Amino acid sequence: MNKYLLSAWALALGTGTAVAHITLETQEAAVGSTYKAILRVPHGCEGKPTTAVRVQIPEGVISVKPMPKPGWTLQIKKGKYEKSYQLYGEAVTSGARELDWSGGSLPDEFYDEFVFRGTLAADLPAGQTLYFPVVQECDGAAERWIEIPAAGQNEDALEYPAPGIKLLPKK
Repeated sequence: MNKYLLSAWALALGTGTAVAHITLETQEAAVGSTYKAILRVPHGCEGKPTTAVRVQIPEGVISVKPMPKPGWTLQIKKGKYEKSYQLYGEAVTSGARELDWSGGSLPDEFYDEFVFRGTLAADLPAGQTLYFPVVQECDGAAERWIEIPAAGQNEDALEYPAPGIKLLPKK
């Protein structure tokens, strides 16, 4: 096999692994800004169709609003934040903590996106990564995209990494 074909094959294998995970389309956002999260679901669970997607909203992401999907039931689980945040001059102490899309059917051979938006609190630490753990349910199976790397650990070493965004300095 010539070196160009070997390189292309190795690149395709490496890319295929990354594409298999649930990811966020935009992987960077400035603290203090509005962030539109587009969760990309590239496959089902072991060939079974996806029937539910649940995403945990991390601390510091406030005023979250999910986008409904035709054919899916949307639930917003609300709760208290660990602290009070300022949004447009008002104190915000609670809001969406988890979003659940369920009751639909996304066959394994298709791809889809689940969307929500929220505000990234101004006091989130720029330079760090903020993770959104996701559980993908399928008929009798589940993929738990909830692994968060330990300090110094390479994210690529995780089997089921949680999708995340790198926090940029406030603009």
